[in-house]
Amino acid sequence: MSVREYQKRRRRDRIFQAAMKLFRERGFQETTATDIAKAAHVSRGTFFNYFPYKEAVLLEYGAQLLEYAKAEVRRYLAQGMDPLEVLYRLFSELAQYTKEEKGLLLPLLYELLNPDPVRARAAFEALPLGDLIAEVLRPLQEKGIVRRDLSLERMGRTLADLYFLAALRWAAYTPHRDLSVELERSLRLALEGILTRQDVSAAKA
Repeated sequence: MSVREYQKRRRRDRIFQAAMKLFRERGFQETTATDIAKAAHVSRGTFFNYFPYKEAVLLEYGAQLLEYAKAEVRRYLAQGMDPLEVLYRLFSELAQYTKEEKGLLLPLLYELLNPDPVRARAAFEALPLGDLIAEVLRPLQEKGIVRRDLSLERMGRTLADLYFLAALRWAAYTPHRDLSVELERSLRLALEGILTRQDVSAAKA
């Protein structure tokens, strides 16, 4: 790494750390780009050179959380834990992250629904939760426990969407409920289906 690249990386990290500190102290909505630039000892223009909008800081934070979750998932799988149990544990940990960092994760999740397609795509690419879930589903598919007529990518993204939307719904409408319980129920429903086994057979016929 050249000196210039090293300096740019350090400056970006300084801006990121300053932003996260302010978000936690003042709240995300109450913190401005000018506040962040001042705390990081850079100009407002420099802030936007590294993060094109304030929510982009949260995308980096979300990517870091997902990297941590990925390491945990891979550790569980390497230890021989049943992949289905790993999946439930992943959702439990996602619920815990969301409850603890509600003020940061909710504006982050809203970025996935941003009407600006460029920003929505940036959020989607920064938070590849579906890919991680697909990694957990792979051994289950190989054993014939989950469907083989659907791609791992589609199933992973569907379950990732389940988390994203359940978290947003919880925050907006039912914050008095336990998100861990809500996510477990939603995941179980997604895995088991809403039709009785008799109705499933009839539908296939």
